[in-house]
Amino acid sequence: MTLRYDMPDVIPVFPLPGALLLPRAKLPLHVFEPRYLSMIEDCMKTSSRFIGMVQTYQSGGEAKLHSIGCAGRLNQFSETEDGRYMVTLSGVSRFRIKEEVEGFAPYRRCHVSWDGFERDLGKVEKDKTFDRPAFMAGLKRFFEYQELSTDWETMQEADDELLINSLSMLCPFEPGDKQALLEAPSLSTRRETLTTLIEFALRGGADEDFLQ
Repeated sequence: MTLRYDMPDVIPVFPLPGALLLPRAKLPLHVFEPRYLSMIEDCMKTSSRFIGMVQTYQSGGEAKLHSIGCAGRLNQFSETEDGRYMVTLSGVSRFRIKEEVEGFAPYRRCHVSWDGFERDLGKVEKDKTFDRPAFMAGLKRFFEYQELSTDWETMQEADDELLINSLSMLCPFEPGDKQALLEAPSLSTRRETLTTLIEFALRGGADEDFLQ
């Protein structure tokens, strides 16, 4: 993947529990808090237009940032009549937070490293051990259990990465589970983690041979 911009050392971060962004995926955001409206406006002035999406966890009554997040490029923007922003981030690469940057900005910024996530900038990943029929059978049970609906025909036709990453982002898992999906080192590992989370969610009412 050839980028038309540099990977910045410092990026603004949007700590939003449960909101997961993955490389080559798209995340729509509805922004209304003043500090994040300011973040969007400042982001639009940069060449990369990067915003880092980061999960948080509670420690000592304070919202701490997980060390790994994913940066997206702001590539769609619209403003509502009452001043809110509707934006879309296109996932570019995961990053590791080195330290938070102190300053006068109303939003959080971090000094980040892109080392170790080179594959995020490469080609679309394949999952060579993916048993799609078994996975889809379990997924349908999960959607029924969660009372979710989807376009199953489109989902069946989606390539491995689009299917696995979209489900990782959209399924109603806990923030810690979303973080595990984010940190998965490969698409196959992410699919295995996703399958485990689906199995766990169904364990109370599912047959023991689920996805066996």
